[in-house]
Amino acid sequence: MAFVITEACIDEKAADCVDVCPVNCIEEGPDQYFIDAEVCIDCGACEAACPVSAISWEDDLRDDQKIFIEKAAEFFKNR
Repeated sequence: MAFVITEACIDEKAADCVDVCPVNCIEEGPDQYFIDAEVCIDCGACEAACPVSAISWEDDLRDDQKIFIEKAAEFFKNR
């Protein structure tokens, strides 16, 4: 997974990222949006469009944000 949506999206869900994603890899979850790592092409359009800076490159995540990698994987696991 290259890009990850983190805590700033929780309950915010601005959806600007969904509108710019060329491969439709972002889906709405119960409390935030998630990026499907299997579909994402790592273009970065979502990161630039996010008004709350909730999207980060996986390697730039703080340790306390790495839970969002697992949270996204779990969300898409049963899809």
